[in-house]
Amino acid sequence: MARTDEVTTGKTGGEAGRGTSGEATGEAVGGTTLGYEQARDELIEVVRRLEAGGTSLEDSLALWERGEELAKVCRRWLEGARARLDASLAHEAEEAEADSRAAGRGTGRPGA
Repeated sequence: MARTDEVTTGKTGGEAGRGTSGEATGEAVGGTTLGYEQARDELIEVVRRLEAGGTSLEDSLALWERGEELAKVCRRWLEGARARLDASLAHEAEEAEADSRAAGRGTGRPGA
């Protein structure tokens, strides 16, 4: 079983499924919870191993599949970050518009 863990996660036995501090964080992939940086770093390692060659077809396919899972995790994290940024920017724009309207009312201009 350790060989399968090593191929699919790049870690051996007890390391599989843990963050660098042993804590689970972020998105779940194959029962393992990963943060963005951990998924990205593991994806880089998977790509490096595939580009280096020298692995069997079965191991290469397992690495490819793991890479696809890791890419999905990274994409979900980035999409979530984009949504948070968009929401923050929209909130700032709404506040600026409200401030502008409030400032216009205090000028005594007709129709303001």
